[in-house]
Amino acid sequence: METSLHRELKRIYAGAQARTEVVLDSYRIDAVSRGRLIEIQHGSLAAIRDKIRRLCENHRVLVVKPIVREKLLVKFSAADGPEILRRKSPKRGQLVDVFDELVYFTRAFPHPRLSLEVVLVDVEEHRFPGHGRRRRWRKTDHVAADQRLVAVGNSVRLRSAADLLKLLPNPIPREFHTGQLAEHCGVRRHIAQRIAYCLREMKAIAQIGKQGNSLVYRLPTRRDRLNDRAA
Repeated sequence: METSLHRELKRIYAGAQARTEVVLDSYRIDAVSRGRLIEIQHGSLAAIRDKIRRLCENHRVLVVKPIVREKLLVKFSAADGPEILRRKSPKRGQLVDVFDELVYFTRAFPHPRLSLEVVLVDVEEHRFPGHGRRRRWRKTDHVAADQRLVAVGNSVRLRSAADLLKLLPNPIPREFHTGQLAEHCGVRRHIAQRIAYCLREMKAIAQIGKQGNSLVYRLPTRRDRLNDRAA
């Protein structure tokens, strides 16, 4: 079932005049506006990777990937019951979190017909107890009935591999290993390794050697980029 969040983002990015829920090339498309296909993907990018690759063969595509910056949890006593609790989730999202999804999207992005917009959103999530669905390993259980858009924050539109660097909170050094990348961006080492993997696979950086047990990467020079275009 379509959430309110999905529906509102579709309205924002596609506009009121766009055709929605269009069937094209055996796929259902969220919206078509001015000849461009628009997909709002709150779930995993892996789920639409092959679909996007196929659509980009003949169409311009915009994929909108929301990252939840702040979530207000609203609990109800039952599906049709009164509200009993409101609290903010302690988790806060940031643009760099999209690399968790991009590791599964390296075969789709970049592409000359594809744009990927990463946008921070604040949401309100409505929940009620999931009676009869409780799992043994969880103390409590609930059903998320809907997510509603509260606010739209910063966004970054990615069209090329170099644009991926805009997702990082600080400009990175010309040469680095993942330990330095983790410190520079204020993230844990395993997250920095994920970021470096995406950047390398999407040709935003190049692996140039090792420093001890750490792989060393380098940002491409202007000459490198020109040579890639010529190739």
